[in-house]
Order: sequence, then C-alpha cells, then structure tokens
Amino acid sequence: MDIRSEYLNFFASKGHQIIPSAPLVPDDDSLLFTNAGMVPFKSIFTGAVPRPIPPIRTSCQTCIRAGGKHNDLDNVGYTARHHTFFEMLGNFSFGEYFKEQAIAYAWEFITEILKLPKDKLYVTVHEKDDEAYEFWARHIAQERIYRFGDHDNFWAMGDTGPCGPCSEIFYDQGEEHFHSPEDYMGGDGDRFLEIWNLVFMQYERSKDGKLSPLPKPSIDTGMGLERVTAIKEGKFSNYDSSLF
Repeated sequence: MDIRSEYLNFFASKGHQIIPSAPLVPDDDSLLFTNAGMVPFKSIFTGAVPRPIPPIRTSCQTCIRAGGKHNDLDNVGYTARHHTFFEMLGNFSFGEYFKEQAIAYAWEFITEILKLPKDKLYVTVHEKDDEAYEFWARHIAQERIYRFGDHDNFWAMGDTGPCGPCSEIFYDQGEEHFHSPEDYMGGDGDRFLEIWNLVFMQYERSKDGKLSPLPKPSIDTGMGLERVTAIKEGKFSNYDSSLF
C-alpha cells in the first residue's frame, strides 16, 4: 500500500489541492528548519496574505526537528518513533471547514482507507475543548477519548505565530509487546503510538505571549508517514519498516 499516495488522493477526492513539499530551510526568521507541514502556509493562517482558491490543500512535507521549539534530537535512539528527519502528511483548511469536518475526514481515512481496527484507536482532546469531544463521540466510544492540558493538546509552530488546541489520534500496539512504566495513554512509551495530530488553528501568539483570534479558524493536521507505514507492515519500530 502506497500510504503517501493514498493520503494525497483521498484528500484530493475531497476537493483539496495537492501541494509539493516545501524546502527544508524556510523563508522564516523564527525557524531554522521546516518542522511541520503547516510552515509554508503560516502567512495564510495569520491573514497576512489572502487565502488561496481552493482554500483547502494537502501535502506530504519533509520536516526536520533538531533544535527549536520542536526538537526530537534527544529522543532519537530512545524511542522507536522519533527521527530528526521525517515526512508529515497533512490536510489544511484556511477558513473553509473546522473541527467537525476535520475529525470526520480523519476517521474515514484511518478506518476505511487504512483499515486500522477501531478497537485499537484512541483519541485525545484539549481538556477545555468540549466541542471536539462531542464531535469525536459520534465516531468512537467515549471511554476512548481522553482530555489533556496545554502540554499535550495545544500546538504551536514556534514561540510565536499560529497556534491552537489540538486532537491527537493514537494506535494501541498491544500490551503484550510493551511493558515499560510509560506504556499508558499519555505516557512516553511506544505502546500507544500517536499517528495523527489535528490542530484547530484559532489564535496567533505574539512575542509577549498574547493570544489573538485568527481572522478565520482553520485546520492544520499532521500524520507521521513512518509511523503509519510501520503499523501497516506489522512492525513495532519505524526503523524496521520498508521506508528505512
């Protein structure tokens, strides 16, 4: 299964324009490297440039997380899921659709295209995001929805710029394979593997830390290609997948 193509084609079928991966070194003084799929669209999210037509896009962005706010360098070698370089699948809405549709798209792709077993899936939402909780409850049992605070479920590209609460999707790789004290939902172990983060872009953070509402609430998602590939190939480490 070519997961990269399946993802892009799925969102193209939903009206998204497929965008090529942007350079790893962005034209952005606040970042050393492109660390997420939304980086090329920062000016669109903030309203600094007009939103494109169509206002929904999808991409497979190459990313580096070595230094800065999102730094995975210290995790490489300690987990089976972290890399300094990886590919992030994403779908983006610039004021066109928001939480309800983003959640519905994610559930459809994971369960109908990837065909991951529903009894292995869990999701998290921000502790104050009742709306996202209610939307997820249409698709998944409430006991599989967890509420966490800012540390786990509020995402920002950097110290400044677009940000907002988020919802993460996890895959349970099985307690029979993982036995560390961190192998629980919310822990740092590899048993519950985060595969997709849906960010509800609602704010822009200024240098003084102030949050201001964005002109149009938007969607920024990121799915780890390496992680999903390993799951589909029955591997418990990204490094054992065909991508490596």
